[in-house]
Amino acid sequence: MPINAVVWDIDDTIFDYSTADRVGMRDHLRAEGLADGYATVDHALARWREITELHWASFASGETTFEGQRRDRVRSFLGVPLSDDAADDWFGRYVAHFEAAWKLFPDTVPVLDVLAEDYRHAVLSNSSVHNQDRKLRVLGVRDRFEALLCAAELGVSKPAAEAFHAACDALGLPPHEVAYVGDQPDIDAGGADAAGLAGIWLDRGGLGGRPDLVRITGLEQLPGLLRGDTRFGAPSTFG
Repeated sequence: MPINAVVWDIDDTIFDYSTADRVGMRDHLRAEGLADGYATVDHALARWREITELHWASFASGETTFEGQRRDRVRSFLGVPLSDDAADDWFGRYVAHFEAAWKLFPDTVPVLDVLAEDYRHAVLSNSSVHNQDRKLRVLGVRDRFEALLCAAELGVSKPAAEAFHAACDALGLPPHEVAYVGDQPDIDAGGADAAGLAGIWLDRGGLGGRPDLVRITGLEQLPGLLRGDTRFGAPSTFG
């Protein structure tokens, strides 16, 4: 069966999350008077990402709410017992610096344009609809996607099959007619494959080393991959 729809990850797939994350953290540390607390911005960012992964796991397992994991990230990063309001305020100031650095990858809009007539499009993200809907609107591409599903509202996160199947259900298509594109080999491409979708790993950094996955190194390779079809052939053929 042909692929009739593409479901997309957002962060570090169509949106340059890593660059915005670094620039936002740098500017936030300076504004908060915390720049001297870390040897470099990269050290601070590595700590923030470590904390984010830890507390996201708590949210994914149902141990806390989406808002709760954000507050706990702030408390862990600062090492102080902040109230909910104080943690929310700190996170809000961080987000303001982060959002000021938002940009799509240069290949995003051209590829969405090329694929627009032949494929339906949706988004599945391990975030919240509130956050990702706003992000897509600010970046000017929300109207490109007919459905937006996120872990916070679904109650299940990628790579669980239920998350991918929810996206297929929103499109009214069986999994084998849907491709999923994301930057994480296991959470995105591997999870999609296991759920019966056609998983595609967007390996922008050229890491390689995963012959079990269909891999591209830039979105400009996606139209040819989809239109070549035959279930993408041998994974090693691409990228």
